[in-house]
Amino acid sequence: HLPTRNISHTDFILSGFSGPKEWKQLLFIPFFLLFVMSITANSMIIFIILSHRALHSPMYLLICVMAFVDLVIPIFFVPNMLLNLLFNWNHISLMGCLVQMFCIHFFQSVQSTVLLWMALDRFYAICTPLHYNEHMRFSAFLKFVIIPMLRNAVFISAIVGLARSLSYCQSNEIKHCFCEHMALVTLACGPIYVNTADVLFIVVSYVRIFVSLFKSGRSCQKAFSTCITHIIVMFVGLIFALTSFLSYRIKNDMSFNSHMVISTMYLLVPACLNPIIYGIRTKEIRQQVIKAMKCGKKSP
Repeated sequence: HLPTRNISHTDFILSGFSGPKEWKQLLFIPFFLLFVMSITANSMIIFIILSHRALHSPMYLLICVMAFVDLVIPIFFVPNMLLNLLFNWNHISLMGCLVQMFCIHFFQSVQSTVLLWMALDRFYAICTPLHYNEHMRFSAFLKFVIIPMLRNAVFISAIVGLARSLSYCQSNEIKHCFCEHMALVTLACGPIYVNTADVLFIVVSYVRIFVSLFKSGRSCQKAFSTCITHIIVMFVGLIFALTSFLSYRIKNDMSFNSHMVISTMYLLVPACLNPIIYGIRTKEIRQQVIKAMKCGKKSP
């Protein structure tokens, strides 16, 4: 579409993956399997932790919260993407796009907050075991979780609000399979420099987590060793995310479909791998998963 300065689009088309219809329908299979894997595995982790009182300690409750986040993030975009691949259902309103954008970014911020608390839980358990219960009591837990959540909600609301205030006269075709922030604001007519602040925010947030690790001292780095596999998964997701975000700002030869794969992987990879990591590395959860599977095999 040619830019028309006196209109602002309020209905958009998510172009998704390019290629023939048969190829898109073939892509439906791996993404559907990843979606089912994420929903099933995270639901199992949540059920096992909530149904066993022995697993109601802070560490396992944090794992339960992380599993809930990994459960809901794909729900916000994968079903629409699957319908697009299978039936070419690709229309979305501006308000629907902004709601999807807020939900995805907010729950991503919850992921990093929970990751930090998981690391702090191990830090207190290993470095200050006598004061562990004091640090991890419910009131302190709520204070240090709710405040970052509110901060993230305010920041992301501001980002989404700025995107809402833009005039979208360039085109109504979002070159993506979901409403990624940069994919939408690049369709605006005016300057979008303020709207690129989320990239810097994400980089700074993750860098601070890793810097705190290396400043903590060798003895207390044991506290982070129990979270290292999860941190690696988050780091891989971060690389995918930064590659996706920066591709909008830096000229590159990346193909459109490659960009789509990278953008979906930074949301799907942690959601699929985290429950597997918890099931393998955490002895108590692994035992309960094996017991549940054995009971399932015995039942007629």
